[in-house]
Amino acid sequence: QVQLVESGGGLVQPGGSLRLSCAASGPAFDSLIISWFRQAPGKEREGVSCINSGDNSATYGDSVRGRFTISRDNAKNTVYLQMNSLKSEDTAVYYCAAARFRSCFWDNDYGDFTFWGQGTQVTVSA
Repeated sequence: QVQLVESGGGLVQPGGSLRLSCAASGPAFDSLIISWFRQAPGKEREGVSCINSGDNSATYGDSVRGRFTISRDNAKNTVYLQMNSLKSEDTAVYYCAAARFRSCFWDNDYGDFTFWGQGTQVTVSA
């Protein structure tokens, strides 16, 4: 069993930055792919970014590409999401999710991820 705990959310002004963390407990962290999703009020859950195991290759949603960077530290069992140039439309609850035996390059949706964190609120507002 894998448990995920997100942290790092908060209130930030437009143009600002935040770094989210997803700390995992459980076996074989380095075999997991980890994805960040977000959900704004009244909207569907949206995939933000995903990082593979092994080569740490990553994918990004169109709305965040060039502004967000995902990384992982297997020694700390943690995945990070560095969010720069934040916009009001980035406001949402951000969730990390994990899965085994998958690739970020597949056509994944949230149903393909087995383990989920509780979420952390990100609010971008002046």
